[in-house]
Amino acid sequence: MSDADTRLTARRTLIVIGLVLATAFALAFVYATRRVLVWAVVAAFFAVALKPLVDRLQRRFVRRRALATLLVFLAAFVTLSILIAVILVPLLDELERFAERAPELLRDARAGRGQLGSLLERTGALRYVSGHSDQLRDFGDRLRQPAVGVLRGVVETVAGLVTVIVMAYLMVLEAPRITRGVLVAAGDGQAERLRRVGREVSRSVTGYLTGNLLISVICGLLTFVVLTLTGVPFAAVIGLLVAVADLIPLVGATLGAVIAAGAGFVHSPTAGIVVLVFFVVYQQVENHLLQPLILSRAVRLNPLTVLVSVLLAAELAGLLGALLAIPAAGIVQTLLREYGPSRLRATPPATATDQRRRPAGPARQG
Repeated sequence: MSDADTRLTARRTLIVIGLVLATAFALAFVYATRRVLVWAVVAAFFAVALKPLVDRLQRRFVRRRALATLLVFLAAFVTLSILIAVILVPLLDELERFAERAPELLRDARAGRGQLGSLLERTGALRYVSGHSDQLRDFGDRLRQPAVGVLRGVVETVAGLVTVIVMAYLMVLEAPRITRGVLVAAGDGQAERLRRVGREVSRSVTGYLTGNLLISVICGLLTFVVLTLTGVPFAAVIGLLVAVADLIPLVGATLGAVIAAGAGFVHSPTAGIVVLVFFVVYQQVENHLLQPLILSRAVRLNPLTVLVSVLLAAELAGLLGALLAIPAAGIVQTLLREYGPSRLRATPPATATDQRRRPAGPARQG
């Protein structure tokens, strides 16, 4: 082997080692900053969803970008606060009423009287509690120990929420400047394509949020109807709470089912069984019919693609993956259409508005 070949081999070896070290460093950096990166991804998700509202408000009513952004975020905050108040106020009243009746309910439960007492008597739970009172007391003492950890988790959650809101606000505020910088750097040849990609990405995210909100409204209304028919009190509040919980991917529908079924069983065993059966059936319908159908239309994805994307992302990244799976699939589809092979650059499916704008042509025979 000549000296030139030896130097070439050594250079290639150093390049490979450098690439491996750079990849390891990048992965270590991502792992070390994973919490901040997750906050940034969630903030970008909401920024893309709120940006069209800010743009419309600035274009029609408010000239200053900062004021339009502030108004949109204040409106979102007020809407969320009203929703939380509508849910929490009746629940707090009911908890206060329950706290006042708790001693009486406890005496009746121990004596096997009342609905709760008869339920505990039939299920054998009363005998279990009486026979394992020491173990249950020890379990309660152990539950008090991680209180510091729970408090730390609450503080971190609040800090993360505030960080996400601030980052989303700054992203929306600086969006025009960032967009201009990217377009100038890309040049005239790529500017129009990047604008088109940006519009498609924004449409995918807003379409997903709209579709997810529609599914949650359907879930809340059906829950309200079932609870009303079974005579469960506070059906409207519980239905609203279930609708809000259903916005959470993966665990939201299950959490709503636990809340509604628990309220049903407190009212009567028959009502609890009916509500439980309803949620078992509804979750199958939502997961395999409503979500693929509605979200595929909102994001313009094939229903099979929607279902597979959610399942794969949930398996890989859990709750955050399920939250971002469908808009991420829409973004990937947009990028493939714009930058992939020519056979993938098909014309996007026409919307109903596009079809109405087309001139009427002769009907096709056969």
